[in-house]
Amino acid sequence: MPDAAQRLQSLFEQLLGTPLPVRIRAWDGSQAGPPGAPALIVRNRRALRRLMFKPGELGLARAWVAGDLDVEGDLYTALDLMAGFVWERDEDAPGLLASLRDPAVRSAALGLARLGGLPLPPAPPPEEIRRAGSRLHTRRSDRRAISHHYDVGNDFYQLVLGPSMVYSCAYWSAPEEEGGTLEDAQRDKLELVSRKLALRPGQRLLDVGCGWGSMAIHAAREHGVSVVGVTLSQEQAAHARKRVADEGLTDRVEIRVQDYRDVTDGPYDAISSIGMAEHVGSERYLEYAVDLHGLLKPGGRLLNHQIGRRPRRDEDAYDLDAFIDAYVFPDGELAPVGTTVTQLERAGFEVRDVESLREHYALTLRRWVTNLEADWKRAAGLAGVGRARVWRLYMAASAVAFERNRIGVNQVLAVRTPDSGAAGLPLRARTWN
Repeated sequence: MPDAAQRLQSLFEQLLGTPLPVRIRAWDGSQAGPPGAPALIVRNRRALRRLMFKPGELGLARAWVAGDLDVEGDLYTALDLMAGFVWERDEDAPGLLASLRDPAVRSAALGLARLGGLPLPPAPPPEEIRRAGSRLHTRRSDRRAISHHYDVGNDFYQLVLGPSMVYSCAYWSAPEEEGGTLEDAQRDKLELVSRKLALRPGQRLLDVGCGWGSMAIHAAREHGVSVVGVTLSQEQAAHARKRVADEGLTDRVEIRVQDYRDVTDGPYDAISSIGMAEHVGSERYLEYAVDLHGLLKPGGRLLNHQIGRRPRRDEDAYDLDAFIDAYVFPDGELAPVGTTVTQLERAGFEVRDVESLREHYALTLRRWVTNLEADWKRAAGLAGVGRARVWRLYMAASAVAFERNRIGVNQVLAVRTPDSGAAGLPLRARTWN
């Protein structure tokens, strides 16, 4: 009788209709697949039951988080090899039910079920979010989603992000192997945002989704502006306030636990929204843009730094990423950059510049993964093993997605241009002053 790895390889290839690009190592110690390739370790039969009850990305995610699946070898290479049939299936590829009409696929699925043992659905790992209702992007659901993602523990985030405590794409003038550091690149990103906003002493800046306060502190310290930073995370706010006090900037920086929809003390000279708009959702995006437009004075600038995805032929068929939605960013939605620009324009903004930083985010994510792996035992102690596994997979898979141009990140500079038409920007593009 074939060993477990050979049987799994054969069944997976029947299901997928293509040779597996990675090796399989099964719970009985057997191995199969291309020599030298990274190995997908199937630690137990429970991993198969997770895949049978939740086929696709969510089943794989549950097995990974629970430790039923692992990778031996370079994780990035393994994710890159598997991307084509896990994350990048063609839009026209048949769904599960349609595939099961094929007798060979149905036979392979039954074979996996028999190999998996007792047909009982394993409970999801405790790190998976449990939803109380179905309404998206209400104030209550947004608070809950933000808390799930950001209230993991400030010490854990500091381990991953490093001293800068900036949880968004850095701006690399040189990769680390050429002398650049993550802290330098994050400082350069904050300065890039500041220059695009043309911050000057005495101005007021609203930092939407202020995180741990890095942009607010940089803008106040380096450019002399007064800043209001808003976040829905209690832990972020507490850490940001301490940093502000340590910097001696309490007279110029106010950190609030507040929904951006409840900010009413405009007008502001400038607004930064860095890595926050992904949480807004397509149904609320125009409201988000209108609200920020209303908070700016005429001539004021918005810098919207946001992850985007590739457009689909049928945009109505877009679904939230199952793993990200269940374990990382609940209710988070990505939109093509063109859609973002259109919504900002509909709200009344004049969009003046769009800059893609896609490769910069891949470099940033790889550095975060290095930080996590270098202090894995402490990270697991701070956040729990399951949560640490979530973050390792999420960041490594995201790095591959940026490298393969499956997703990107863009800085969109928009102006509340006054009726006179004088936007106040320089004539030469990318001369930020």
